[in-house]
Amino acid sequence: MTLYSRVRPLAFRLPAETAHDLGKRTLRATQSTCPTRKALAAAYRYEHPALEVDLFDTTFPNPVGIAAGFDKNAEVTHALEALGFGFVEIGTVTPYPQEGNDRPRLFRLREDEAMINRMGFNGQGMERVKERLEADGTPAFPLGVNIGKMNSSTKEEAIEDYRRVFDRLSPFADYVVVNVSCPNTPDEFDEASPDHLRTIFETLEAENDADVPMLVKIGPDEPTDSILDLVDIVQEFGLDGIVATNTSTSREGLESPNREEWGGLSGKPVEDRSTDVIRTIADYTDGELPIIGVGGVDSPGSAYAKIRAGASLVQLYTGFVYRGPSTAKRINRGLVALLERDGFESIEDAVGADLE
Repeated sequence: MTLYSRVRPLAFRLPAETAHDLGKRTLRATQSTCPTRKALAAAYRYEHPALEVDLFDTTFPNPVGIAAGFDKNAEVTHALEALGFGFVEIGTVTPYPQEGNDRPRLFRLREDEAMINRMGFNGQGMERVKERLEADGTPAFPLGVNIGKMNSSTKEEAIEDYRRVFDRLSPFADYVVVNVSCPNTPDEFDEASPDHLRTIFETLEAENDADVPMLVKIGPDEPTDSILDLVDIVQEFGLDGIVATNTSTSREGLESPNREEWGGLSGKPVEDRSTDVIRTIADYTDGELPIIGVGGVDSPGSAYAKIRAGASLVQLYTGFVYRGPSTAKRINRGLVALLERDGFESIEDAVGADLE
């Protein structure tokens, strides 16, 4: 029995957001000194040359990252690096601080190994995140920045929101993700409409003098035709990739009493749909468009399925909550075993293997 398996029942007695905040404070304390970071890395980091992925003009030490939403304000990036993750995506970051939706707004679905969140882009805003990245320094692994709009913004104001955050934080980023698929923010207009997306991408392209890789995050609930229409726009503007997928509004097959809460569903129930979307995009683009796969990743098998479906990298959040600090090490070690079993020399060799 692991230490986390003993601690988790105690943590799960707390409200989900309270436990999350407590966990981040613990990680923040742990990363505050070099000896504690080294101790964390010695216990949890797993390295192997087969795990390295060259993408977005940088090298990811392994393909397993932390998804946006876990470390919204870049508070624990160094601790996550020490825990053996290959990258982290901070955010969603908005131009100014905002409270998000009222609490409670984060719910565990233990019977389904899932969570529902309706956080609503709560965060400290781009200036505080910038200050923290300057003070703490960027971590020793790739950093993604997920950017979004203020909840009160109109369609026109949203464009300026994206531009502001991109301008302020892209110098710290190895890639930037435009989040237009969150189900937990006001839907006064269609953020993923083709015209709106084109305006966003035109605006950010004009701002992107340093040629920072840009991606867009899509949801799992759209029909295939709509997903492929978005892919066409991504390719039209020469974006660098897609994050697939965001959380879901579906509640099909859930058993937990919390299944009726509104918000975005994450974890095991969205695993298959997310992988299907990845496969659809990879097949449609002949594997030429990089994909970061997220949704239900919590084991070597679930990560490997997304990689074989066409994802070059994978992310998790809910899986980290349920599996604990050894999650990255366990997944990465298992991925090496799966690569050896199937005769692949590297993760890159396995990407899209099921499409052939």
